[in-house]
Amino acid sequence: MERAVQTLEPTYFDGIYATSPDPWRFASSAYELSKYALTLDALPRDRYPRALEIGCSIGVLTQELASRCDSILAVDAAAAPLRAAKRRCARLKTVRFEQMFVPEQWPAGTFDLILLSEVVYYLDEEDVRRLASNVADATPPGADIVLVHWIGGTDYPLSGDEAANLFIAAMNGSCTLERSERHRRFRLDVLTRR
Repeated sequence: MERAVQTLEPTYFDGIYATSPDPWRFASSAYELSKYALTLDALPRDRYPRALEIGCSIGVLTQELASRCDSILAVDAAAAPLRAAKRRCARLKTVRFEQMFVPEQWPAGTFDLILLSEVVYYLDEEDVRRLASNVADATPPGADIVLVHWIGGTDYPLSGDEAANLFIAAMNGSCTLERSERHRRFRLDVLTRR
């Protein structure tokens, strides 16, 4: 399996979603549903005033996360999954969606929680460093940053381990690694801003 060298552009995800409305089976896979439960269990706080979810896809995790947040901005690079996410979360008035290609685009403001679930490995090393810089600028002391990544083989620019390790290193000591777990098929890392 030959890996991509550069960050995967929005057209890559447009192509994936053109073949299926839920190509990774986020709404039905036992793996995904278990991973979401473990992700929510790993959150250090019961409640967050302001959260940012990067790579929300069709909004399955967004819907679950909403019960723990006063406000969520959920973003994705592709339009098709955002339409599905908006439908899924239509009754949740605290959730807002935007199409955004991170790290090239970045929302204004600060966040008490930033969730990066299955997204950092789509970036090349330079963009992971840009992402870490954006996250550092958008998180006040005490904010939590959660990384979740598949650790199996991929054709993405980085493996799950490479992506998480590079991101953590790129935070330049501005965070404490509170939790790092390896599950059978994914890793979960929780950082808190100092």
